[in-house]
This record gives sequence, C-alpha cells and structure tokens, in this order.
Amino acid sequence: MNQHLFAQLIATITGVLLLTAILQIWGRSLVRSIGLLSVQGAALAALVLTVGLNAGEPQVWLVTGIVLLMKSVVLPAAMLRSAKLIGETRERPTTINPAVELIGAAGLTLIAYIVGVPLAGPDPDPARQALPVGFSLVLLGFWLLMIRRSAITQLVGFLVLDNGIATVSFLASGGLPLTVELGSSLDVLLVVLILGVLVVRMQRQQGHTDITELKELHD
Repeated sequence: MNQHLFAQLIATITGVLLLTAILQIWGRSLVRSIGLLSVQGAALAALVLTVGLNAGEPQVWLVTGIVLLMKSVVLPAAMLRSAKLIGETRERPTTINPAVELIGAAGLTLIAYIVGVPLAGPDPDPARQALPVGFSLVLLGFWLLMIRRSAITQLVGFLVLDNGIATVSFLASGGLPLTVELGSSLDVLLVVLILGVLVVRMQRQQGHTDITELKELHD
C-alpha cells in the first residue's frame, strides 16, 4: 500500500475512533451511545483492514470480518436488546456538569498524547504515530465508567476501553494477532451477555439500573 495513502487512512480512521468516544461522553441518549459504539466497532474493523493490507497479512479479511461482526454488530445488538428490555432510553442525571465531563475528556486525551508520543519511538510509521488515540480510548473508557450511573452506559464505557486496548494492539504490532483478537472478542462477548442478564434482573428487582443507589446491597 502507498505510504501516503496509508497515513491518510490511519489518520481518518483513528479520528473517527476518537470522535465517537467524545460524542459518547457528550450525549445522554442510551440508544445513540450504543449506535456510536457500533460506528466505533466499524472504524476499528477498518483500522484492522488498513493495517493488515499494509503489512500484507494473509488473514486480513478473516480478522476484519471477526472484528466487524463482534464489535459493530453482535455486542451493540446485545446491549440494545438489554436497554429495550429494561425500558431505559436516556442516561440518569448526574451531579457532574456536562462541560466538566468534556473538559475531563480533553484532559485525559492530552495525557494520552503526552504519554503515547514518546512510546511511538523516534521515527515511527503512521500506525505507531496514532498510538495516542488508542491510549485516549482506554482513558475515555475509564472516564465513562467513572461518570455514568446507568449500568448500560457502564457497559458502553467498558467496551470503549476494550476497543482502546484493541486499537493499541493493532497499531503497536503492525500486524493482526488473530488468536489474541478472537479470544478477546469471545471473552468480551461472554462478559457483556452475562452483564446484560444482570442488568435486566437489576431493573426487575430494584426498578432501576443506577449503580450509585445500590450501596445498601453492599451493607
């Protein structure tokens, strides 16, 4: 693949990955947040395809198909089904101002770039230059876990974090670790399905999925 085209594709795809994470922090609609997660999964699949074609990996289409199916279709569909079963469409109000949430996201993104740029090396290729985006997704996933109250959006944060780890893995290796990605995707699917069942049970027993109101269960 032409290196100029490769660099442009990497920049565009990682830009979409970062934008979807920011929009998930900014928005309050659960359905829209899950939709953004699906777009993020498709962008991750596009990243896999781009990196694989540039590296001449023979299994590029197989890995791309697995990532697209799991990250963009199966996992978002499972979460959307859980959201519909519990009847929640919007994130519960929080004490944190939306502007503060976005400022926090910007700060975490800056930290990711400060840490990630030196790790890319002195003369990085376009893929390694984009490593800070992967670190940003990891930190933004943690941020979503911290600021959201609904169990569904907690799951969104967990999957954003997982997408960030996958992004770092693909960009840093410059190849396609098929067995690692397949095992990771199956593990994440199992976790999401189990948590989806627990979310539905929580809604039926407690009447809500606000994790901040479940402290009495600990006592």
